[in-house]
Amino acid sequence: MIKFLDLKGINQQYREGLRLAFDRVLDSGWYILGNEVNLFEQQFAEYCGTKHAIGVANGLDALILIIRAYKELGVFKDNDEIIVPANTYIASILAISANDLIPVLVEPDIDTYNIDPKLIEAKITTRTKAILPVHLYGNLCDMKSINSIAEKYNLKVIEDCAQAHGATNDGKAAGNFGDAAGFSFYPGKNLGALGDAGAVTTNDTDLAVTIRALLNYGSEKKYHNQYKGINSRLDEVQAALLGVKLHTLNDETRIKREIANRYLLEIKNPKIKLPKIATQEQHVWHLFVVRTANREKLQQYLTEKGIQTVIHYPIPPHKQQAYKDWNDLRYPISEEIHREVLSIPLNFILTSEEVSYIIKTLNDYGKD
Repeated sequence: MIKFLDLKGINQQYREGLRLAFDRVLDSGWYILGNEVNLFEQQFAEYCGTKHAIGVANGLDALILIIRAYKELGVFKDNDEIIVPANTYIASILAISANDLIPVLVEPDIDTYNIDPKLIEAKITTRTKAILPVHLYGNLCDMKSINSIAEKYNLKVIEDCAQAHGATNDGKAAGNFGDAAGFSFYPGKNLGALGDAGAVTTNDTDLAVTIRALLNYGSEKKYHNQYKGINSRLDEVQAALLGVKLHTLNDETRIKREIANRYLLEIKNPKIKLPKIATQEQHVWHLFVVRTANREKLQQYLTEKGIQTVIHYPIPPHKQQAYKDWNDLRYPISEEIHREVLSIPLNFILTSEEVSYIIKTLNDYGKD
């Protein structure tokens, strides 16, 4: 079986470096908010081209803390609206709801799967305070258009970069296109920890200072609590492990792009719809997602042929029980995407032979 994502095999590539990093933390005797977190934050800020990177416990907390910090700074208030794609993992929307703001859903572009900038302005009201674009599957949104709209209406732009580590456009990296950005380092991400972890990037020093306090019980100085904060600290072990993997991220992305390019050029089955991209630099291929009219049939066929696949994501957010008040709403493009998508294996340890087999198997689909 060709695994969809062989995390054990992937992390074996770093085995010695990870062991040395863990031993360094163990021997230091300092396990929370120490040198490893500081070093990784500096390295990740440099990688993204931002003034600040703030380590947090996970990607959802990264988005929650950005919005919460804007509330503490008086930029947002309860019942303000944030525009967010209807086609996304639910975390993007949960972060808005968790802060007592209102998510306003906008349909995606059927070709890119990202929020369609042409549909944003129609959803802007007097209560709209921000746009939260999601670089879904690792593909950069049309940030030029989104930032132009945000500037016109004086809105904040909060990037959800959970799947887009290292994606670039005109030399600028994901996490540096808006006012702030949230990253996830969940183990399966392009830059993945060995557990949960996340980060915020921003060029806004006031925002960064506020987030640092909020994530540490609302305290800038020990036992002095400025805010009703939470505990969302990136720990020393995960920071050290992420530092090891960050050094090779660009090389791994290059390999993934080469595999993705083979898929784009060599999969020619008309029953399978391939993703469309503007440039390779704008996509880091966290996922390679195809679409087909009968997804379950294709998935079963690939399973029988020894190829593991995953559905990202089977149910759109507006159809989830968590948002039952939205269940009667219709977002037909998002619903079509969620009904048809299937993610095929794409990671940097796939062999050329495995890639060829996946391509041949997809091309043979439906010939029987």
